[in-house]
Amino acid sequence: MKKIIIMLLLGMALSPSSFAKTQVSVEKVVKSSFPGVTLVDAKQLILTKEQFKKIQKRAKTAVKTKIYRYYEFKNGSKLVGYGVLISRKVRTKNATILYAFDMSGKLKFSEIMGFGEPPEFIPNKQWMAQFKEKTGSAALTMGKDIPTISGATLSARCISDGARIARAIFEVVLKK
Repeated sequence: MKKIIIMLLLGMALSPSSFAKTQVSVEKVVKSSFPGVTLVDAKQLILTKEQFKKIQKRAKTAVKTKIYRYYEFKNGSKLVGYGVLISRKVRTKNATILYAFDMSGKLKFSEIMGFGEPPEFIPNKQWMAQFKEKTGSAALTMGKDIPTISGATLSARCISDGARIARAIFEVVLKK
C-alpha cells in the first residue's frame, strides 16, 4: 500500500501541470510592452518553398515548419509593428516565444508565452531583456552578442535561434 501511495505522489509531482506554463494573453503582453498599440490582429502564415529557404539561410539555423502565427500591431488604423510566435523544442518539450518588431525591424521585446520544461530552465527577465531594442543588424547569436546561461544553455539557444527565425520571417515576408 505504501508503494502505491508513493507512486501516486510521485506521479502528481511529475505531472505536466507541475512544469512551467504561462497563460498570458498576447494582447495583454503587447499592449504593456509596445507603446501606442491599440489593436492586436492575429494572422496565420504559410511559407512558400522559396520563402522557407530564404528564412532558413538568413536565420542560420534549422527551420522546422512552414506554418506560423503572427500578429499585426496597430494604433488606430496605422500599422506600427508585428509579432511573430515561434515554438521550438528545448529538450523534450516546446517553448513558445513572442518576438515583437517595429516597422523598421527593431526587435522591441521577446516574451515567453509557454514553456513546457521544468521552471529551472526558464531564462530570467534580465537575460530576456537582452532582446529589447535590438536592431536588424544585431547577430542575435548565443556566445557572440547573446551570452549563454549556465544550467539553461538549451533554453538560451532555443530563444536566440527563435529570435533569428522571427527576424527572418519579418524581413522576408512581413516587412513592407
